Amino acid sequence: MKKIIFIFSTLIFLNSCSATINSTFSDSGKPLTINDKVAFLDVNHKVPDGARKLGTTKFGDSGFSTDCDFNSNLIKARQLARENGANIVKVTEKKEPGLWSTCYRIKVEFYYYEGNVTTLPQYQLQIN
Repeated sequence: MKKIIFIFSTLIFLNSCSATINSTFSDSGKPLTINDKVAFLDVNHKVPDGARKLGTTKFGDSGFSTDCDFNSNLIKARQLARENGANIVKVTEKKEPGLWSTCYRIKVEFYYYEGNVTTLPQYQLQIN
């Protein structure tokens, strides 16, 4: 019985170390490949005319979260975008880590754009 409680407690603890991600997609397209480009638009960048909104996601903090800096969240958002056929990830709200949270808490919207997303002014991921 103690072994079961230990395993259960360990699983709960490990699960609580990841950031919370809540997504809603009202529409989705054909999944993108790894070769398809995805643009990252920060708060100050505009979504191009004609882009079709596919969904939203909110990245939060579970209290003991790790791997939740801005770039890590965007990499996770890019994966969600590709799975749902979006080629633009637009950050609509960004809260930096502070006293109560060690994570970036962001809200993003996902869009599909027919044009060339590489020509859009956009955020560049920081590679460590």
